[in-house]
This record gives sequence, C-alpha cells and structure tokens, in this order.
Amino acid sequence: MSNPDTRKALLQIHFCVLLWGITAILGKLITLPALPLVWWRMLLVVAMLALFPRVWRGLSALTPRLALGYAGVGALVALHWLTFYGSVKLANASVAATCIALAPVFTSIIEPWIARRPFQLKELALAIVVLPGVALVVGGVPDGMRLGVAVGAASALLVALFGSLNKRLVSHADPLTVTALELGAGTLTLTVLAPVLPLLLPALASDLWVLPNLHDGALLLVLSGLCTLLPFALALVALRHLSAYTVQLVTNLEPVYAIVLAALFLSEQHELTPQFYLGVAIILGGVFLHPLLNRLRPATTPAAGS
Repeated sequence: MSNPDTRKALLQIHFCVLLWGITAILGKLITLPALPLVWWRMLLVVAMLALFPRVWRGLSALTPRLALGYAGVGALVALHWLTFYGSVKLANASVAATCIALAPVFTSIIEPWIARRPFQLKELALAIVVLPGVALVVGGVPDGMRLGVAVGAASALLVALFGSLNKRLVSHADPLTVTALELGAGTLTLTVLAPVLPLLLPALASDLWVLPNLHDGALLLVLSGLCTLLPFALALVALRHLSAYTVQLVTNLEPVYAIVLAALFLSEQHELTPQFYLGVAIILGGVFLHPLLNRLRPATTPAAGS
C-alpha cells in the first residue's frame, strides 16, 4: 500500500500533467499567432526565473561547453513549441495533443542513437502498433487541418529529440538553471529565426514584435506561470517519491486531458469525426504500452511540458 508521501506525489504529478494539458487550450484561446505566442511564453518564464538567486549561481557554475549544450537543447524546445502551437492554430487543440502522443514512438527510435545503446526490436513494435491510428487520425480530420497534423507530427519528433538530449545533460546542473538557460536560448533562437521563417516555414511565419492585448496578456501569464513554471517545480518535488514507470504512465495522460478539455471548453468534437477518435484510441493504446516495454529503463525527465 502506498505511503502518504507517494499518494501526495501522485496527485502532484497528475496535477502537473493536467496543467500541461491546458496549454493546448490556452494556445487556441490566445489570439496571437504561434511565433509571438511562444516568444512571449519563453520570455516571461525566463523573466520569472531571473528572480531566483539560485539560477544566477547555477549559471556562473556552468562550463562553456555544458552551457552551449543546454542552449542547443533550448533551440529545439523553441522549435517544438513553435510547431506545437502552429498545429493548434492550423488545426485545433485536439489534433495538436494527439500528435504529441506520437513522441514516445519517435523516442523509441531516436533515444538508442543518442544514448549510444543497442536498438531493441521490441521498441519497434510501438511504432508499428500506432501506425493504423495515425492513418485514421489523418483521414478523420477535415482537409483544411491536414497541414496541422503534419506540423504536429514534427512537434512530436522535436519532443523526442530534445527529451533524449536533455536526459544526457539533465544531471549536470540545477534544473531551474537549466530551464532558464534553455528557454533563454529558445527566445533568442526565435528572435533570430523570425526574419527567415517566411522562407523556411511559411505556414508558421508572422510578425514577432506583437504586443499582446489585455486578454492575450492575461492568458500568457497563466500559460507561463501556472502551466509552465509551476508544474515544472512541482514535478521536481513529486519525482522524489515516484518510480520512473509511474511518472511516464501519468505523463502519457497529457493528450487525454487536452482532448477532453478541448471538447468541454472549445466543443472541438463537432469539428472531428468518429474515425479521428478511433485513431486517437489506437495511438494512446500504443503510447500506454511504451512504459510496459521500457519498465526497467529510467524515463526521460520532463523538460517543460507542452
């Protein structure tokens, strides 16, 4: 029977995942395009973290090589969030959340290469299991949302990439310091990328220097503080009392929470077909098999959620 600390930690990690699930809903409610939305989100979190003296102490203790590694991961985080919210804008929150559920599939392929460990055939089964679900999801969305599915899949690929890299680096520095450095580098990446984005990814291009109105500003503060910084800090506490298997299983609920919330608050179930939801069920079934296949391996520590 679980002890009180474990039960409390389980509730905390569920709360964190629920907050991460809300990010897709907020992305739909915020009227800013994906580029300035992500830029402001990252900038606000970095500004909040700059208030912590331990962050500055951690930054001064980093070696240049390690700082550069974290900055590179931060650039990938920025691209992940850009494509995630791009998927929300091009399709809807349910589609974006479903695409993120593909991240464990990509991780099972990418992580062995990054971690320099042998590829395991049993992990290939995960990719094979979800393929019919992906086909159903693509066929179950209106034609106008197909680009959102493709952009969402790219977002899931980026999650797998930066998550696997973070796993190699996360133990070398204070987590809050790492988050501040990564998101700071991500903010700079988007600033540099914005002028050439019309040539590279025209579907996600927009003006970067957009001042949010009162409505968007309030939601951005909620997104940055309540749905980014708070769950990150809370997850660090919860992880002390939970197994890697439990954390991974609960984290897999993020797209479930997001899809349910999108139906409740955005009525997105009217935009999608039963075929889409059947595909979602198949993908999530495969996703929940992932920790069973990898139960003896440590899970990747969440970097910042969606």
